[in-house]
Amino acid sequence: MTQKETMSPLERWQAVLNRQQPDRVPMDYWGTIEATRNVCRYLECDEEEMFKLLHIDRPLDVGPRCPEPREPDTDMFGCKFKMMDYGTGAYRECINAPLAKYVSVDEIEADYTWPDVDEFRYDHLPAMVKGKEHMPVRFAASEPFLVYKQLRGDAQAFMDLLLNPDIVKYCLDKLFGMCYENTRRILETIPGRVTFAYVAEDLGSQTGLLFALEHIREYLLPHMKRMMDLVHEGGVLVMTHSDGAIREVIPDLIEIGADILNPIQWRCAGMNREGLKRDFGDKLIFHGAVDNQQTLPFGTVEDVRQEVRDNLRILGDGGGYILGPCHNHQAVTPPENIVAMYEEGYESGWL
Repeated sequence: MTQKETMSPLERWQAVLNRQQPDRVPMDYWGTIEATRNVCRYLECDEEEMFKLLHIDRPLDVGPRCPEPREPDTDMFGCKFKMMDYGTGAYRECINAPLAKYVSVDEIEADYTWPDVDEFRYDHLPAMVKGKEHMPVRFAASEPFLVYKQLRGDAQAFMDLLLNPDIVKYCLDKLFGMCYENTRRILETIPGRVTFAYVAEDLGSQTGLLFALEHIREYLLPHMKRMMDLVHEGGVLVMTHSDGAIREVIPDLIEIGADILNPIQWRCAGMNREGLKRDFGDKLIFHGAVDNQQTLPFGTVEDVRQEVRDNLRILGDGGGYILGPCHNHQAVTPPENIVAMYEEGYESGWL
C-alpha cells in the first residue's frame, strides 16, 4: 500500500527539529558533482527531477553576494584554488597559503588586507526564498579554522596552535568577526525564514580528535558559542558539522548550543550509533549516518538498504533523525546504491 505524504519538506524538517512526529523521515542529499551526474544519468533525468523521484527534502541554500576576486580562481582572502583530480573525483584545493610567509601579527597587519563585510550584498535574499515557502532554508554561518588552514597551510596552521598562538587568535578573531556580522545581516534580511545554520568546524580524524581538547576549548569553542547564541537569538537552530571521531567533544558542543549533529561517521572510533543515541539522543538531532566509506561505495544494494533500516531503528528511535549520507556521495559510489538508499528511506521511513 502506497503511503500518502501529508507534509511539505519544511514541515517534515520542522517536525523532527521540534521533536514532533513527521509523516515520514526527512531525507537530505549531499553529493559531489560527479556522483550527482552519475545518479542523473542512471535515472535519465536532471538534478531537480532526481530530487523529486527520490523524495529528497533538500533545503534551499542561501548566502551573500561577495565581491568579485581580484584574480581568476582566487577567493576574497587571496587564496588561489585549483581543481585537483584524485582519481575518484575532483576537489577545489587552495594552493598558495597567502599568510604562510608571516611570522608575527604585526607583519600581517602591516601587509594584508582583510575582506570587508560591508562589500557583501544581501538584497537578493528575499527573492531567493520567495515562492519556496515549502522548503527548509539553511546557510553556512561559520567554519573559520578551515579558512585559517587555507591562509596558513594545513601543517603550519596546526603548528601555530603551539608555536604562534597570537597569530591564531588574531586571525580567528578576524574570521569569526566576519562570520558574525554576515550571519547577523542574513538573519535580519530574511527574518523568520531560515530553518538552521551551520556553525561548523572539522574536529575529528578517523581515530580521534584532530586537536588537543584544550586547544578546541581555548581557540574555537568560545567563538562558536557566540555564533550559536546569535543564531538562536534569530529563532534559528544550529547544525554543527564535524567529520570523524568526535565523541570526546560532543558534550562541549551540546553545552555551547548545538542542536543538530552532522554527519555521524559511525565507523569512526567511539561513534557507534547505539552509544550516541543513548547518551545524546535527548539533546541532539542526528543528521546523516549512512556510511560513505564502506557501505555506499563498496556494499551491495541490500547492504545499503539494511543500513538505512538500521539507522531508522537506532537513530530514529523515538524521533530525532534526518536521513542522509555521512558526507558527500562520492564518484566511486554506484548510482544504484545511492538510489537504493533513498528508496529504502522512503519505503521504511513512515512514522
